[in-house]
Amino acid sequence: MAVTDKSVLYQHGTLSLLVPGLFEGTMTIGELLQHGNSGIGTVQDFNGEMVILDGHAYQVVETGEVHELTAEQSVPFATVHFDDPKVTTHETKLTKADVEQKLLTDYPYKNVFYAVKIRGIFSHMLTRVVQKQEKPYPNLTESTKTQPKFKQENVEGTLIGYYAPELFQGVAVAGYHVHFLSNDHSIGGHVLDYTLAEGDVSIQPFASLQQHFPLEDPAFLKEDFNYAGMSTSINKAEK
Repeated sequence: MAVTDKSVLYQHGTLSLLVPGLFEGTMTIGELLQHGNSGIGTVQDFNGEMVILDGHAYQVVETGEVHELTAEQSVPFATVHFDDPKVTTHETKLTKADVEQKLLTDYPYKNVFYAVKIRGIFSHMLTRVVQKQEKPYPNLTESTKTQPKFKQENVEGTLIGYYAPELFQGVAVAGYHVHFLSNDHSIGGHVLDYTLAEGDVSIQPFASLQQHFPLEDPAFLKEDFNYAGMSTSINKAEK
């Protein structure tokens, strides 16, 4: 049954399943969008970075091109919510570090999941995009050794993503994990760095996390996860 509660964060798969290279799509975009109209993730075959805005799912591929995903395409891992910010403030001249610290300082949400959304003009934006993988899939560390990077100045667009408490490393990325898509689709992907020239910064905390597992995926069910090295692998690939 689809979740419509705006206080619920919905996640299909876990970030940890990407570590050994479980990149097979196990939920369709059509089904995923029943659980949220905003979010981030990756696509079948670990093929690029996904950005979900206003009920539309976009795939940024290694060439930098942006495609809208169809309902039939699938994802191994994604996190979504129904956009309903608790607070929105207009900010100017903030770096990535400024924004991240400001949200933790100004709001009492360091121990819960919350969504971050910034719509505005970025004087500097740096992203990267994972490359499509072929079967048999390599692990996360191998598959992220080469990641094309994209840089643009004075670009207008939307940053979307999440903060997760340290306790949930493996379920998600502990700390901030955000993606970007410009209004003209000229740049997007996993955000490495940015400077906000001017824009609206929104925060949406969640009372619940609904974790959905790929129960029909035999590879996931049979995998013996190496938890000892998992956090290191995630930090190398995602931060």
